[in-house]
Amino acid sequence: MKKVVLTFGFLSGAVSALLMFGTMSFIDSIGFDRGVFVGYTAIVISFLFVYFGIRSYRDNVLGGRITFGRGLGVGLLITLISCACYVASWQILYYNGFMPDFLDKWNAHVLTQLKSSGATEAQVQAAVREAEEFKILYANPLVNIAFTLIEPLPVGLLITFVSAAVLRRKKP
Repeated sequence: MKKVVLTFGFLSGAVSALLMFGTMSFIDSIGFDRGVFVGYTAIVISFLFVYFGIRSYRDNVLGGRITFGRGLGVGLLITLISCACYVASWQILYYNGFMPDFLDKWNAHVLTQLKSSGATEAQVQAAVREAEEFKILYANPLVNIAFTLIEPLPVGLLITFVSAAVLRRKKP
């Protein structure tokens, strides 16, 4: 199981990292609204390796049989490795100077959307205070890691559950 989990986990993580670096390089031209869509599409694409990893484990190691629980276990391990690669990639982008102004641009985008939606001045000022508090909070690497992990993990868990259910087979 170790070889399958590591192989497909790191393949998924590599795809996730490559797509993140590629997407974030063009975030100014893509825009934040489309960037979220492109980013989550990239996450889904990278987590397709969960399905292929469970299937490979079932077919090549277990002789064509796998229970939901075993498939879930394999999928969760692949997901965790992929998420660790995703988080590491973001830390490299964010902390190593590739995107030092990302949070400022994101906050400006959110405030622009809030103003264009007809928010009152009090609501805008509250959002500005909230954005500044979040920026201070996000400077803590542990908080940054936790927030970054929240992005791919739910998608990975969903794909893991679906893949384990679809691929379970009691008879070869």
